[in-house]
Amino acid sequence: MNITLIGMPAVGKSFVGKILAEKLGYSFIDVDLLIEKITGMKLQEFINKFGDDKFLEIEEKVALDLNREKLDNCVISPGGSIVYCRKAMDFLRKISVVVFLDSSFENIQNRLNKKSNTRGIIGMKNKTLEHLYEERTILYKKYCDAQIKVSDKTKVNEIIKEIIKNLKNK
Repeated sequence: MNITLIGMPAVGKSFVGKILAEKLGYSFIDVDLLIEKITGMKLQEFINKFGDDKFLEIEEKVALDLNREKLDNCVISPGGSIVYCRKAMDFLRKISVVVFLDSSFENIQNRLNKKSNTRGIIGMKNKTLEHLYEERTILYKKYCDAQIKVSDKTKVNEIIKEIIKNLKNK
């Protein structure tokens, strides 16, 4: 069984994903890191140079290429914009249980403000973070098999317990 974690940037997909994979004895795949390795650029650098559409093309291709790795017992952490890639999301839903790490807009905004601006966020040139949050939340809910509420006060072990509990029901 594979698990894919989706949600806004800075919600903790990679952080939770690494710990979840370790706890379950699964492999961990960070799609953003694969994109950086393939392109030889940081995400924001790539977006600045080639634009949002080209980034989404690469993101979808990298996600669809995961199929070649014969995925089994993996935790997959794609970027927050993966929900704009219908083919990739259909594929991820087919090969994994998709878990939406859901956090409030205020929490996401606070977390992003604490980080450097090198994080690639698709759509920020034309939309506000709040608009992206609202737009993406609809898509995250559409594609997920389970939704886990998280905040800065939620301990990672609580999130993992909740994910595992949801997996048993699938």
